Amino acid sequence: MTSDTNPASVDEAAPVGFQEHDHQSCVKTALVSAEARCKGEGLRLTPVRRKVLEMLLQEHRALGAYAILDRLREEGFGSQPPVAYRALDFLVQNGFVHKIERLNAFVACSHPGASHSPAFMICRKCDAVAEAQSTPAKGVLGAAARAAGFEIERTVVEAEGLCPDCTEKA
Repeated sequence: MTSDTNPASVDEAAPVGFQEHDHQSCVKTALVSAEARCKGEGLRLTPVRRKVLEMLLQEHRALGAYAILDRLREEGFGSQPPVAYRALDFLVQNGFVHKIERLNAFVACSHPGASHSPAFMICRKCDAVAEAQSTPAKGVLGAAARAAGFEIERTVVEAEGLCPDCTEKA
């Protein structure tokens, strides 16, 4: 995880999510960064929002809203779907979390605060997710968009395959 907010410093070649790392430090750093950013921008990181972000940071894989809701219930938070969905909406809107469309699930952003177009590599066996950077405006899609006079505002790139751990086990 990085707390860097400079989009130019986001390493486009290095996907985040499959490599070994100090996971406790990763989660702690990301939470401290989120709290500081919320404070600096006047955003409310409520206890429920913080807990949802923490859950997603702990996993490094996508979780569905109902799995999040079950965990919130276990932690003593509300048990109604709007509790989870409101927290997820806030986290997605503010770039702390991404929605993985294929899984209809959510994953913590590896580059919160950075302006970027993420590309996700999703393991079809364990649902682990790694986030890499894509540059749709520079590739084939960008060329097609320019030829059509279309301005790309948002892309979702999701690749499915096997993560390194599942590849080794196969």
